[in-house]
Order: sequence, then C-alpha cells, then structure tokens
Amino acid sequence: MPVPDSVGAFAIVPSNDLAAARPFWERLGFVLTGGDDNYLIMTGLGCEVHLTQAGDGPWAVPAEHNPFGVFIRTPDVDAVAARVDDLIIRPGGVLRHREWGLYECGLCGPDGLLVRIGWPSRLMADGADAARS
Repeated sequence: MPVPDSVGAFAIVPSNDLAAARPFWERLGFVLTGGDDNYLIMTGLGCEVHLTQAGDGPWAVPAEHNPFGVFIRTPDVDAVAARVDDLIIRPGGVLRHREWGLYECGLCGPDGLLVRIGWPSRLMADGADAARS
C-alpha cells in the first residue's frame, strides 16, 4: 500500500482495538492506505486519519471518558451522516446548522471517540435560511 501524498494536518487517534476501529472508519468512507499491525493510515473524504494501537502511557484510552475527538470537514456531510445515522449522538448530535456556523452532526466512534462531521453553513445551498431557523 502506498502512503498517500496528502497535504495537511491529520489526527493520530489511539484505539484500544484497531481491528474493531477499522470498520467504523470504512463505514464513514475511509480506506486503508498504509501502516502496519499497530498503526493504520485511513484515507477518505479529502483527508486522513491515523489510528494507533493504544496501550499504557500517553496513548492510553480510558474506559469511561475518552478525551480524544476528530472533526471531519467535508461538503458530503449529508451523505456521510445518512450512512451512520444509527451512530449519531441523540439528541444533541443530530445533523443541523449550529450557532457557531457549521452544519454538522456528532457520532460516538470506537472507544467513545467523539467524531464530528460538518461543513460551514455559509457554504451549504440552504445554509443561510436554515441557520436562522
């Protein structure tokens, strides 16, 4: 697998079980493009996410409260949200225009990881009207 030649900053997300985390990211639209048994490079939606096997120390993922989160900025937010509707945090994470100017939803990912998927409301065709409602 060749490592993608994307430009940007991408999250490195620790996971207690990489085998269980991979299908979650694939469901969002990511594909495995690099890595090894303990480090996966997933590419999709115009970005990358790197998954590392958690363990003791700084990468440890607590059982009760995962302090990590990822924001995926994509104009395809509607399509992605439809694919993972059952994972949307309800009621607070439902897909809608937020007062901070993003059309987004929040998901509960592997190990309780907060994953937000969104796009600026001003760039959505109906963003200006929906943001006021």
